[in-house]
Parts: sequence; structure tokens; C-alpha cells
Amino acid sequence: MIRTLIPDIGDVPVASWDALTAQAGLYLSHQWLAAQQRDPTAQVRYALVHDDGHLVAAAPLYVVDTEPNALYRVPEILPDRTPARTLLAGARRGYVNAPLLHPRLTPDRRREALSRLVAAAESLAAAQEAQPWWLYVTDAAASELADACGTKPVRLGQDARIPLPGSTFDDYLAARPSKRRVTIRRERRAFAEAGYELRTLRLSECADAAGALLAQLQERHGHAADPAVMARLLRDQAEGMADSGIVCAAFAEGRMVAFSLFYRHAGTVWLRATGYDYARLRGAHEYFNLVYYLPIEDAYAHGATGLHLGMESLRAKTLRGATTSPLWAIEGGGKTVGAPARGWSKFSGVPDGGPGGAVIGC
Repeated sequence: MIRTLIPDIGDVPVASWDALTAQAGLYLSHQWLAAQQRDPTAQVRYALVHDDGHLVAAAPLYVVDTEPNALYRVPEILPDRTPARTLLAGARRGYVNAPLLHPRLTPDRRREALSRLVAAAESLAAAQEAQPWWLYVTDAAASELADACGTKPVRLGQDARIPLPGSTFDDYLAARPSKRRVTIRRERRAFAEAGYELRTLRLSECADAAGALLAQLQERHGHAADPAVMARLLRDQAEGMADSGIVCAAFAEGRMVAFSLFYRHAGTVWLRATGYDYARLRGAHEYFNLVYYLPIEDAYAHGATGLHLGMESLRAKTLRGATTSPLWAIEGGGKTVGAPARGWSKFSGVPDGGPGGAVIGC
């Protein structure tokens, strides 16, 4: 097996990369990672493992200069760890992560390929005087990865996904307990009677309005947010993702007052963001409809079998049918040697530390 590091995922054929991601999800897909590649807050390389000319394993490796998302700052989510420069291996956004390994590898070849990814992360981390971490690793991948790293996994949280049986919303509803079915019908009826105009939009069409609502959501949860920054992040996401995001928006008096943003990928609808103009809402269970029921309808309409909801608000998610599974942090085998001086990076010839941003997404 041959291991290489490259700076641009665009040099990897989409089909070759995505052949590894069937179980990994949106946030490790070729398109998503390509959209994140320009983020100035980290410097990225892609570890590739080839066997007989075929790509059999891969992982993006991010040397972090400035982390705008507190949930990816290792000293904050794992406070007993000594602060150090961090190399994040795998997905850096979305709170779902796993090393990418070809599903047809034999057990022995799989272990070898994984060991080469781990070694790539450790080698790059050592060169950058950083500590390697794999964050939000799925339960299915955690044990295998921890063995390869020679460390123990640390529990971070839980991932939530609603499985969607059958082919219609009625099938989803039928799978719920009787009391829950009554509640869901009541919430849907109140939303329908509230008189909102519902529109399905491309993200590029409404990034400014959605950014303002997203900023209100962030402020409500105690996170300072500039509507202009939120709008810019959404515009950048629309551009990077070829405007493939779907915005489900509720309008009142001609103004967007609530929205959800999601993506369709590999048979699953992935909820990415939501936002609200709280002063103009009509008390009609807007959150539950925009985050759960309308995306579920879209999922059924497009043959998807699940709605991915991510971390947090787990009670609301499980009450509406979500199953949960643990997420883990796994420390790489490299050794922390202290953070380098600020200035020009040896890694890519660009200044260390980019402008901060705000967390978006679920």
C-alpha cells in the first residue's frame, strides 16, 4: 500500500473518493470537503492510501490555526487535556466522523490501510508541532480507530437520526406511539392553520434573509452572531455546494420568518441549519414543523430512508422517532510538543490564523 499527502481534494476523482464514504455521510463527501477547503482557519492535507492503483483509504487532515467553533476546540470539550495546537483528522464540521476505508477490504488489508491513515496524521502533526485528534467518531468506527491509535476513546455526545419506514409520512406516523401520533397531528395542524406561505428555495436565493434568522437563533442560545457574517457563511456554502442545499421557508406578510436548510445525500436528508424571527412567529410549533415534519416529507418524496439530526436537543428528537448512537473523541498517537510561534506557517506558506466565524448547523 502506498500513502501520499495532497493539498487539493480536487485532484482526487469524485467517484474514487465517494466510493469510500457510503457509510460516512455528507460531511466526509467529496463535495462537502471541497466546499470547506477554502476555510482560512485551518490548513488541510488529504491522506490517501492506494493499493494496486486503487484508492482504498483516505482522511482529510486539518492543522487548525483558529477554531471558530467551540465544539471543535479540544481543551474546551476535553478540559483535562493540555492546550496545544491541534490537528483534526477526518471531518471538521457536522459532528460526524470516521476514517474512510473501502468496504471491500479484507480485515488484514483494512487494518493496514487504517494504520497508514493514523501514521499520516501523526507524521503531519509532528511536523506541525500539533496533537492529532479524531473528533465525533461514530460508534461503529471508534473501537477500530482507537486500537489503531493505541489510545482509548472518550465519549463526547450522541448522534441522532430518524429512520423512515415505508414510503409516506403516514408510515412514519404509524411507527410512533399513539400519544405521540396525537401530538404530531396537533402540531402539524396548528402550523397549517397559522397561515404561513411555504416556499422551497435555493440557498443562494435567500442567504441574506436566512443569515439574519440564523443570527437570531444563535443570539437566543447565548452566542453572539452578526447577521452579515451568517449571511456570508451561507452564501459561501451555497457556492461551495453548487447550490444543492434545500431551504424550506415560512413567510408571513411577505417576509421570511423561519427556515430550515438541509441536503439530500446517499439516501438520507441531512439537516444543516435553522433560524427564526421570534417576534413574528405565530406560536404554531414552527420549530417542529421546519426541523422534523417538512424535511421528513421531503425525504419520503425523494426516496430517502432517514433524517439526520445530529447532536443536542435529544429528548425532542427521540420523542419524534430518532435513534441515537454515541460519538467519541480519539487521541492520535503523536506527542504534543508545544505550539509554534505565530507568523508564517511552514505548512503552506500562508499566514497562521484566519478570521473567526460562527457555528452554523446542527
